[in-house]
Amino acid sequence: AVVVTLVPLGVGAEPELLRSMAPGVVWVAALLAALLSLPRLFAHDWADGTLEQMMVSAEPLTVIVLAKIAAHWLVTGLPITAFAAVFGVMFDLPADQGAVLVLSLLIGTPVLSLVGAIGAALTLGLRAGSVLTSLLVLPLYIPVLVFGSGATVQVAVSVSPAAYLMVTAALSLFALAAAPAAVTASLRISVQ
Repeated sequence: AVVVTLVPLGVGAEPELLRSMAPGVVWVAALLAALLSLPRLFAHDWADGTLEQMMVSAEPLTVIVLAKIAAHWLVTGLPITAFAAVFGVMFDLPADQGAVLVLSLLIGTPVLSLVGAIGAALTLGLRAGSVLTSLLVLPLYIPVLVFGSGATVQVAVSVSPAAYLMVTAALSLFALAAAPAAVTASLRISVQ
């Protein structure tokens, strides 16, 4: 929220410039919010031995991993999605563009948590894990960033955002299908 608030102050109050920048700025803020909290996603559980207890729990580790990823999204993705309408007003977005921005964030921000969890699990226990996590997941975030913000841009030029939203939804579904198994395997390797 701080990033989104400071950008209009830094670039000036020209409405056309703000409208053109809004989708990208809000999506980058969502990306940063997810990225900054990733190193702590499994670190505390690993440090205090809770992760080992999760592995021997009666509940499958995949279910626990999905719950942790959902909690991460509720803390990082949902708030930025909820405030996106307010950010749209700050950037002087028309209502239709603001609605598509909120929808694209709702569809796309789970990818940030799901893919980020893979990076957090792979770098668990490393000294420079947070830097390495960023290097691992940033390239994987680019497609959702492009298509998520691109949906709002399409509305601005009077084109249907459906294709961009469908690609964003496909990325979310693919991440939902692949990430839990990848995170579970990475956590098992990290503990051994």
